[in-house]
Amino acid sequence: MNRLALLAALFLGALALRPQLVGVGPLLPDIDDDLDVSHAVAGLLGTIPVLCMGLFAPPAAFLGGRLGTRAAIGVCLAGIAAFGLARAAAPGAPLVLALTLPIGVGMGLAGALMPVAVKEHFAHRPAFASGIYTTGIQVGSALSSALAVPIAAAWGGWRAALVVFSASTVLIFAGWMLLTPLEREHRRTAPPRLPWARRLVWGLVLVFALQSIVYYGLVAWMPDSFQERGWSDQSAGALLGVMSVAAVPGGLLVPYFADRRGSRRQWMELTAGAIFVGTIGVAALPDAGFVWAVFAGFGIGATFPLTLTLPLDATNKPSEAGAVVGLMLGAGYTIAAAGPIALGAVRDLTGSFATSLWVLVALAAALLAAIAPLSPERLRPPARLEAEAAVP
Repeated sequence: MNRLALLAALFLGALALRPQLVGVGPLLPDIDDDLDVSHAVAGLLGTIPVLCMGLFAPPAAFLGGRLGTRAAIGVCLAGIAAFGLARAAAPGAPLVLALTLPIGVGMGLAGALMPVAVKEHFAHRPAFASGIYTTGIQVGSALSSALAVPIAAAWGGWRAALVVFSASTVLIFAGWMLLTPLEREHRRTAPPRLPWARRLVWGLVLVFALQSIVYYGLVAWMPDSFQERGWSDQSAGALLGVMSVAAVPGGLLVPYFADRRGSRRQWMELTAGAIFVGTIGVAALPDAGFVWAVFAGFGIGATFPLTLTLPLDATNKPSEAGAVVGLMLGAGYTIAAAGPIALGAVRDLTGSFATSLWVLVALAAALLAAIAPLSPERLRPPARLEAEAAVP
């Protein structure tokens, strides 16, 4: 029962880690008009949280060591809720952008602590447990992207949608604290050193950065790009909902089988291939937009938890996993943060989203190439490799 409660807590806590970002995507046209900003400036609403998820992933190990994983994630959820409510009420673009910063900090810290919680409690089934909480991320993304426009239309605009997302996070915080066991004897630990010199980790950084750029690029601009092609606001916004819904079976089924057969690389090549097909379709055949959203969503939904499992495969202890996760997410998200604003700037320069979408196709192809070196031998922990080498 304790493990079921922990899985439920991981799923529930993850629900709050994307609505303040993904739910903004369908609202960007209204935000553009209301705040009177350019596409590039509006893209900062996607860039700032992603950048924060990069900059504040490495310090997550320190926060977890001081407070314990349970309490640290709880603090992050409370911060997302509080600053989310403040942002919804903020007058003017500068304050809206400024309050996006602490929301991103909470998302970054909590996102880096989730894999540590998996390593602590589910070291025997890391891909499946990672799939559970990343499915929570995808469900939260699906609900927020699908409901953002209807809530805004029914309750007075984009600010009302942000209030709903933030109020929901208050309930999620309460659920997280109830479902997770109290760490009565938590011992403060020194933060682990980041593995700067380990080449494998930089390969993981590249994989994570590429799949993140593609995902956040689609989240930020796919609705706008289809509105530009003549789709209605609701239909274009529904594309993100379809993409997020399609990510759910990918995030559950593929990690489940990846713990049992085949290699991580084999599964990731398959799922990254689906992303590649989806981006080509979005760029070249927009009339079948919902089909390509399914391909991209399924591929992203499966690739994300598999990528987050790689640091768990490549380490022995939760503290070591936290260090690798911190560097992978830190550098990966920092690189990916340039995606939404760069793609928005390309749109401003060219006058349409066509070039931006083909850039995403090229990045999806690069992701397939980056996965190729991740053999099972390279993903084994260093200590295990040394022990095997010592056996006559």
